[in-house]
Amino acid sequence: MTDDQTHWVPVQRRGPLPTFYYHEHFIEMLDFVAEHYAHTFLAEHAAFVGEFRRLPRDAQCLYVRLVNRKGRVFARNRLRYPELGDMLPLINKLSAGGWVGEPGADHFEEMLSFLTRDELYRVLLPRFAGLARSMKKAQLISFTRENMPAREFIAALDTDRILVQGRADEVSYLLFLYFGRIRNGLSQFTMRDLGLVRTQDLGDTYEPRFGDRAEALENFYFASRLNRLDRLPIEDAKQWPEPNFSSSSRLRDELAYLAGRQTEKSGDVIAARRFYETGESAQCSERVVRLLLASNQRDEAQRFLERCLDDPRSDEEWLVARDLYERKFHKKRTSESTDMLRAGEVIEIDESCSGAPERAVVAHFEGRGQQAFRSENLLWRTLFGLLFWNELFGGEEATTSSPFDFLPTSLANGRFHEQFADAIESRLALLNDTGAAKREILKASARHYGKANGVFRWRESMNDAVMALLDHAAPSSVAQVLRRMARDYEDQRYGYPDLLVIDEDGARFVEVKTAGDQLRRNQVLRIRQLREAGFRADVVRVKWILDPDQPYVVVDVETTGGKGENHRVTEIGAVKVRNGAVVDRFQTLLNPQRTIPPGISRLTGITPAMVQDAPYFADVADEFEAFMQDAIFVAHNVEFDYGFISREFARLGRPFRHPKLCTCASMRRLYPGLGSYSLAALTRHFDIPLEQHHRAMCDAEAAAELLLLVNERRLAQT
Repeated sequence: MTDDQTHWVPVQRRGPLPTFYYHEHFIEMLDFVAEHYAHTFLAEHAAFVGEFRRLPRDAQCLYVRLVNRKGRVFARNRLRYPELGDMLPLINKLSAGGWVGEPGADHFEEMLSFLTRDELYRVLLPRFAGLARSMKKAQLISFTRENMPAREFIAALDTDRILVQGRADEVSYLLFLYFGRIRNGLSQFTMRDLGLVRTQDLGDTYEPRFGDRAEALENFYFASRLNRLDRLPIEDAKQWPEPNFSSSSRLRDELAYLAGRQTEKSGDVIAARRFYETGESAQCSERVVRLLLASNQRDEAQRFLERCLDDPRSDEEWLVARDLYERKFHKKRTSESTDMLRAGEVIEIDESCSGAPERAVVAHFEGRGQQAFRSENLLWRTLFGLLFWNELFGGEEATTSSPFDFLPTSLANGRFHEQFADAIESRLALLNDTGAAKREILKASARHYGKANGVFRWRESMNDAVMALLDHAAPSSVAQVLRRMARDYEDQRYGYPDLLVIDEDGARFVEVKTAGDQLRRNQVLRIRQLREAGFRADVVRVKWILDPDQPYVVVDVETTGGKGENHRVTEIGAVKVRNGAVVDRFQTLLNPQRTIPPGISRLTGITPAMVQDAPYFADVADEFEAFMQDAIFVAHNVEFDYGFISREFARLGRPFRHPKLCTCASMRRLYPGLGSYSLAALTRHFDIPLEQHHRAMCDAEAAAELLLLVNERRLAQT
């Protein structure tokens, strides 16, 4: 498949959905699965497809309606679909083919959830004299499970009014093949038709996500148990099949960990340990060790850790095992993540920036004359996607598994490096010529910008960090990270540091942490891997302080009305504060390009005649932005003023991003117990002049006085 043959279906809003949209969706799914996944069918799946197609259309529609509803148990008298007419003949038709039926013992758990509390009592009270009538439904369900066999419970029900969807396992399997995960309906199709999600059309080049029936069934087995983990009792791990595929191994590991945690919380640590021992993830290994230590089986715990260190099943397992081994058997007091945190550089930033620490650290480095970019996972995934675009999305072997999938099949199944090994090394060799690599990235960006993909998100400035990395990093270091991603994209796509910083020594990666933050395990692992590749990778800890040199701009806006896109700014008043003193002012009336309501004019004193010849916001945007510079945006009820200013910039297609501080919220926190925290009330309480309330400059100057009180109290607390 050439790139020109790839058809990306854009999001387009449509009118009302056709009457039988749900039937069209089901047939579309069924046809796709029958064409691309027939090799994974058991006999019952093939029979489902054939027999469904032979049903009358209205009977098909009713069955699809049931598939799309929550649960698999329904009250007959609540099935009302006007487009289908009388339900009884359709129910009889479906019942004859096993498409619907009455509940049996195998529906025990679903019936417990479906029935109301009163309906459960009607079954239980005749059989259990003295049963408390004050029990909640969850307690009733637990009591029923423990005291009433499933067959006896179902036999005691009035099942004539209840309908159960038949062949639920078959349709669940078909949906799993299509989506790659457990889904209980076709809502994705509906959202597509409403223009809420995009899809793609690759013609005949879709590649099934499962190579054979065994792989599909194995994945479905673990995925379906994960899906019902919080609703149904967990079977013993000894009954689970041994996974033979990497995709099902991941699901098995997730199931083992979550089932273990659930069982451990219930108090059955022996069963929990069996679950954990079934899994091969680092999380499972850690829980095994901790349970062994908790039960004083230190020798067994030590042997388990030594096995993990000698023959680790993943880098993460080795990292966990080393940490536990050092701390539990060599009396090391702290973990590697704690050591990494403690070793991190500490930088002091004004506490008003605490709502956006990464952005504050970027400003800190830029203030030192360095370049800094918000990078995290997007940088590496963007570079990966653009460098290998042809292998991922453009060539004949570039496939996905369904129209709703955007992650290439080769990445989803972990075979990307194996499938494209020579091409990958050829592309990585381009990095040795920085100019050639940059041209290749720019060419891919220009040619494919906006095309949906499952690797990275398109952003206008996304290549800034990519180009900076290519300009200042050793090609071999970049190649080593990308090669890791090519070999194991699933595990390597997350956890990268927050920032890329370019200083006099080249590229440096920085993970930003504030007080109370912890380093996640995959973050520690990525920092280690970046260091192994030759990068400088560090943690920077932010200490929030009251910085006397931090500029603040206290803003007040007058508007044509309350919040909303239809209202505009009529006046801006702004006061710049530094080191406890007012150092500059900005004030202007604005033509709002709409009528000022009389009530607003009475409140503010600003009339249409006053703003008739005033500048538009576009005329003063540059001046106001220059006035703000790197200041913190302050206002009384800051979201109101900030929202209006940011929307005015957005109308010009320009971003407006500054840290925010609210004098109202800050006064509430630092000066508790006052009767009111309105601007007028606070100025009266603290004897602050407010001669022209609801004029922008007057209100801004009053709020600036409040800011000084806020900072005075903040400084005292520090």
